[in-house]
Amino acid sequence: MTATNHCDQADLVANKNLIHFNNAGASLMPKTVLQTQIEHLTLEASIGGYEAANEKSAQIDALYHSVAKLINCQSEEVALVENATIAWMSAFYSIDFKAGDRILTAEVEYASNYIAYLQLKRQKGVIVDVIPSNAAGEICCQSLEAMIDDKVKLISITHIPTNGGLINPAEAVGVIAKKHNILYLLDACQSVGQMPVDVAAIGCDILTATSRKYLRGPRGAGFLYVSNRVIEDLHPAMIDLRGAQWTELDQYQLQAGAKRFENWENNYAALLGMGCAIDYALDIGLQQIAERAFALARYTREQLSQLESVQVYDIGSQKCAIVTFASSKLTSDKLVKILKGYNINVSCSSPGSTLIDASKRQLPKLVRASVHYFNDKSQVDHLLIALQKILSTEHLATEQR
Repeated sequence: MTATNHCDQADLVANKNLIHFNNAGASLMPKTVLQTQIEHLTLEASIGGYEAANEKSAQIDALYHSVAKLINCQSEEVALVENATIAWMSAFYSIDFKAGDRILTAEVEYASNYIAYLQLKRQKGVIVDVIPSNAAGEICCQSLEAMIDDKVKLISITHIPTNGGLINPAEAVGVIAKKHNILYLLDACQSVGQMPVDVAAIGCDILTATSRKYLRGPRGAGFLYVSNRVIEDLHPAMIDLRGAQWTELDQYQLQAGAKRFENWENNYAALLGMGCAIDYALDIGLQQIAERAFALARYTREQLSQLESVQVYDIGSQKCAIVTFASSKLTSDKLVKILKGYNINVSCSSPGSTLIDASKRQLPKLVRASVHYFNDKSQVDHLLIALQKILSTEHLATEQR
């Protein structure tokens, strides 16, 4: 099976006239993913929530193996959680930071992550240092190497930022982290599902991901990878009877593996949907998905670059399936709204989501067109035709009236 076999829209529930270029926000689920959730919700309504989970225990257990296969790890290194934010925060706040510890991060770091760094800077006196980017916009590994000292507690970076096509050199960062025995946390929210992600090759100790983006799973599900190498050094900030056992009246014992980061209550319909989406992607092949999606994004950039008054803002020596642009004639907010009237879903990327990079490059609010393997060139051409019409003098004059 190849990505090409899944490009005829046959696996989509959406109207065939819809052009969905918001896969970096929330992609369109395949029919099988939707059906998996409906079936479980129906089962819960029929026999009870606990009883449904017990009946589907084998399929729930299989989720850990699906995630492990997806990112090349052991199943006990996987925790199933509500979303990528919960995954990232659970791991980050389990680290025993002390005053003076340094966190090294990227210029394109996502706002939620950086806010957490700033909170610990305020609460515990940690130091947050930003790794300079090279000329292509990626993390400069030479600069990273030069920044290492005995105070560096964590290297924490975003693999693919929310505001453009950049792919950070995660494996090269992993080499440096391993060389200096430094904990390495990778936010893979945008990369998992659109390209192969191998934690063994990358060398990260912790990885977080979501279901709803390029994996094409439902909202309200995600996963956390924590390597067996570091698990005993991490104590979750919050635990319940899922993550630990109450062993004595005044004692508890954490789960041995990554399940110590899980909570008792789960949306099993969403988790089973995520498992179905993972198996679906594995069946196609992540390399095939990446090749098709990256090629379509490359075509999109080339075509957008030919439009008068449109500027493409993507950086990186290798670019992924996220394309960002803006027009000098209309704000990005307005473009997104008008394109919706053409049955084209795109989204906005605000400077506040990647404030360091946006400030450095003086980015405006951007239109983000994030393509996937089920999209095709004809859809990109429709986007171009719509933009040409929207940005035409006649249309702008009508808008201004």
